[in-house]
Amino acid sequence: MSRKWMWGLGICAVVMLMFGASGYAEELKAGMKAPDWSFKDADGKAFTMESWAGKVLLINYVNPDYSDENNHLNDAMKKAKDQGLLKDATYKGIGIADCKATWKPDALIRIIAAHKAKKYKTTILFDYDATLRDAWGLSKEANMILLDKNRVVRAIARGRVPDKEVASLVKMAIDLQNE
Repeated sequence: MSRKWMWGLGICAVVMLMFGASGYAEELKAGMKAPDWSFKDADGKAFTMESWAGKVLLINYVNPDYSDENNHLNDAMKKAKDQGLLKDATYKGIGIADCKATWKPDALIRIIAAHKAKKYKTTILFDYDATLRDAWGLSKEANMILLDKNRVVRAIARGRVPDKEVASLVKMAIDLQNE
């Protein structure tokens, strides 16, 4: 082998190692099993997806500047829950604030999160380093991820969920409880 060829092969190997070790992940899509994560709430308590094992999980991963972007979906899910169609034993909706995506200070983000947690009777977690956005290939604005009980992505929306899809997402969450 020529020296030039070996040099090129060495550079390729280094580049592959760098990108492989840098944490680049495949973009999360419907049908994929979602990799786990760990984030803390405002009280410092750590949660993972396994904190809600055996439940259908709706994750709203949101830049606090866009915290109202998918309220129409969350309101529909809350209504289904209030009607007893979504049950605490089999369904959980949570929020994760993408704190790195905003100019807002953490104190203001916590105030916004406390309001949302009270309104939707849910848990809000904080991602200070955009860990989940980077790992799952999410938008810097608003994201909705619906996971079944086995943590397989059943639906994902980057940005605002279209109004015409809300009813079908609610029905999907209700149906997933029975699987």
